[in-house]
Amino acid sequence: MTILASGLAGVPGLLSAEQVDASAEFLVGLQRPSGQLPWFDGGHCDPWNHVEVAMALTVTGRLDEARAAYRWLAATQLGDGSWFNYYRGDDVLDARLDTNVCAYVATGLCHYLLVTEDVDFAAAHFDVVARAIDFVLRWQLDDGTIRWSIDAAGRPEGYALLTGSSSIYHALRCAITLATRLDRDATAWAQAAGRLGHAVAHHPGAFAPKNEFAMDWYYPVISGALTGDAGERRIRDGWERHVMVGHGVRCVSTNDWVTAAETAECVLALDAIGLTGEALELFEQTSRHRRDDGAYWTGLAYPEHVTFPDREVTSYTVAAVLLAADALTSSSGASGMFRHDARVLASVADYAEPGCPLTGA
Repeated sequence: MTILASGLAGVPGLLSAEQVDASAEFLVGLQRPSGQLPWFDGGHCDPWNHVEVAMALTVTGRLDEARAAYRWLAATQLGDGSWFNYYRGDDVLDARLDTNVCAYVATGLCHYLLVTEDVDFAAAHFDVVARAIDFVLRWQLDDGTIRWSIDAAGRPEGYALLTGSSSIYHALRCAITLATRLDRDATAWAQAAGRLGHAVAHHPGAFAPKNEFAMDWYYPVISGALTGDAGERRIRDGWERHVMVGHGVRCVSTNDWVTAAETAECVLALDAIGLTGEALELFEQTSRHRRDDGAYWTGLAYPEHVTFPDREVTSYTVAAVLLAADALTSSSGASGMFRHDARVLASVADYAEPGCPLTGA
C-alpha cells in the first residue's frame, strides 16, 4: 500500500517551508521513546494535546513519529476505554477521566487516515477509538450533553462544558467517518452525535457558564455544530470581547493575555465559515510568539509584551499553528476536516430531545 505524506510547505508570505520544518523537528525532539508527547521537555502529557501534536506530525510528514504517538495511546488505554488526565513518563499525575480528552483519539486517527490513506494502520487502531467513544457516551445526559469528567474517586461531575462537548461532537463525526471508511456500524454514534450537536447549537444554557474563555466562543464553530450564518454571527458577536486587535486572541476575555494556540484555533473557526481574510490576519499574529528554533511562546501579556507563563513554550501551541497552516493552504487530505465538508467528514442529523421547543424548527 502506498502511504501518502502531507505536502505542508507553509503559508505564503507568513510561514516558510523552512519554518514548518523547524517546528516539526522541535516536536520530534520532544517525543519520548514510548511515543508520548509532553507539553515541553520534562513536562507532563495529556492525551488531548498529545493527539493534537500527533496530527501536526502527520501533516508535516513525520509519519513514524505520528504512528508512535497512536501506539502510545493504544498501550496506555484503560480497560474501560479511557485515559487519565495527565502523565509524566509512566507516572500518572492526575487520575481524573476527562470525556473530551478521551474522545479526541477519534479526531486524531481520522485525521491520520485522511492525510495518509493508510487504511491498515487505521483499521489496526479502530478498536482503540471504539472503546474510547463508548466510554464517553456512557456519560451522555438526557439533554444530549456529556458530563465533562469523572474524578479520581470515580464520581462523575454533574455538568457539561461547552468547549468539551463541542470537541466531542467533532470527535464523534470523526469516529463515524472512520467507521464508514472501515465498513463498521456507527448508527448509535450518529444518533448520539445528533443529540449532542443539537444541544451545542441550540441550548447554550445546558452548559456550565464559561463565557470568558475564548474556546467557549469559537469551539461550537470549529466543531461544526454552528455553520454558515449562525457560525458567523457567533464569531462576530464575540470578536471585540475575545480578540485583541493587532495581537491575537485573548485566552480569557478579562485579561490582555494572548495565546498563540487560541489564536491558531480561532483561525480554524474563521476558515471553517469562509472568513479567509480575518483568518490570515490572525494567523500572521502568531508570528509574534515564534522563536528561532521553531517553538512558540505559549502566551504574551500586554502592554508589557512579556511571556506568560514565564518563558514557557508548549508542543500543543506549535501543533495548533501547523494545523492552522494546513487548513489555510489546503495542503493535506485532512485540511478540510474543520471546514465540515461532507466530502471529508461525516455529517449527522440534528436530533432534538423529546419536548424540545425547537422540535420541527
